[in-house]
Amino acid sequence: MSRPDESLVRVEGPWTHRAVHAGGTRFHVVEAGTGPLVLLLHGFPQFWWSWRHQLVSLPAAGYRAVAVDLRGYGASDKPPRGYDLYTLAADAAGLVRALGETGAIVVGHGWGGLVAWTMAVTDPKVVLRLVPVSAPHPRRLRSALFSEPFGQLRAARYALGFQLPLLPERRLTSRGGARVGRLLDQWSGPGWPDEDVSKTYREAFRIPNVSHCALEYHRWFGRSQLRPDGMRYAKTMRAQINAPTLQLHGALDRHVLPRTAQGSGRYVAVSYQWRLVDGAGHFPHEERPAEFDAELVSWLADPEPDR
Repeated sequence: MSRPDESLVRVEGPWTHRAVHAGGTRFHVVEAGTGPLVLLLHGFPQFWWSWRHQLVSLPAAGYRAVAVDLRGYGASDKPPRGYDLYTLAADAAGLVRALGETGAIVVGHGWGGLVAWTMAVTDPKVVLRLVPVSAPHPRRLRSALFSEPFGQLRAARYALGFQLPLLPERRLTSRGGARVGRLLDQWSGPGWPDEDVSKTYREAFRIPNVSHCALEYHRWFGRSQLRPDGMRYAKTMRAQINAPTLQLHGALDRHVLPRTAQGSGRYVAVSYQWRLVDGAGHFPHEERPAEFDAELVSWLADPEPDR
């Protein structure tokens, strides 16, 4: 079966596609609306299209929404290295500046959420507001993986197999990306995804080199836990975050357990709010877009959200 090419991810809609260079890397971004910048960072195993609903609702609410294919995904560059959270956060901060802004509201799902948390520590002036989605603070995730062998570690056991070379890439892309489809099914709540959505993600993951790059995120995070770079990262992430934060999580998330994400507020020194999206699993912005967008837009409209 032939592999799809990058044209697959240039889905048409009420938005524009363009390439933006940041830090020597070319990123595919999708933009709609005018107003304060909202940078949308997707998770695994997806691409910018996961934010298609928000690329409509945020411009309607008066924001400039920009969704990006992260390094290694979709139509962005796929360099052989740079899949640590320091580099990924620098990518996103560089994108904000390349888009002509000094700061942005940063919304990140899954791995995009880990990137967003990291940005808020390593480049705090760039992050005006922070919205992690299905993404615990990295230190909460690290702690849960070590302390809950029958909880979060078991929920993330699939990632242990990702540490192997070559074989996981083959498994994820064989038979038309069937395993990607199974992960979407297993991690979501009832009724999502439908076949068209699942097929879009399965095909996008089969673009050459995407599977390898996507797994490099997991490999760095897993292998670095006991290495000096990982220890350094964990120490860096002790810093308090000074961006108002809204943390959104699917109540039925079986991949990143809600109890793992709860408690992340201890790392936020200013306004922090926690919201569960009922009926949603790991992908609340896609599974329950109306409820998700209502929470997000309402919080963004409040100039001084209460703690």
